[in-house]
Amino acid sequence: MRWRTRRILTKAGWHAGRSIDTSPWTEELTADGFPRPHPLAVAFLAEYGGLRIPYGGPGVTRARESVSLVPTDCTGEGDRFVDWSHSTGRSIAPIGVLAGDTHSWANLGLDEHGEMYAVIDGLATFGRMPAALDRLVLGYMPADIA
Repeated sequence: MRWRTRRILTKAGWHAGRSIDTSPWTEELTADGFPRPHPLAVAFLAEYGGLRIPYGGPGVTRARESVSLVPTDCTGEGDRFVDWSHSTGRSIAPIGVLAGDTHSWANLGLDEHGEMYAVIDGLATFGRMPAALDRLVLGYMPADIA
């Protein structure tokens, strides 16, 4: 993780060794039609879940928009995650929302290989963790894949 990412995440409440209970989110999302999250998504959310990063200004290839790492912010979007999971052959679990306070919002997902996605009508990738977290937080445009 880059030092700038670490600084932004620390300001949002993250710290090394952070681990929170993700079961309330799992229960709410499965009740909403999402599949149970895979172990990598659970581990990601245990460390970063619940963090909210406000709009941050200019980024590298796009603005640093607000990020919510609250998976239940994706409630009502289960069909998108299921459809994209089937289309890609990957299990894409919800992890939050990018730019949720704007008209250009996107759901965020993480697959079982650590690849992070912007999930909406199309699918775009921030790459694989841990570099994907840097790209998300520091303002890199995700690459369209579908």
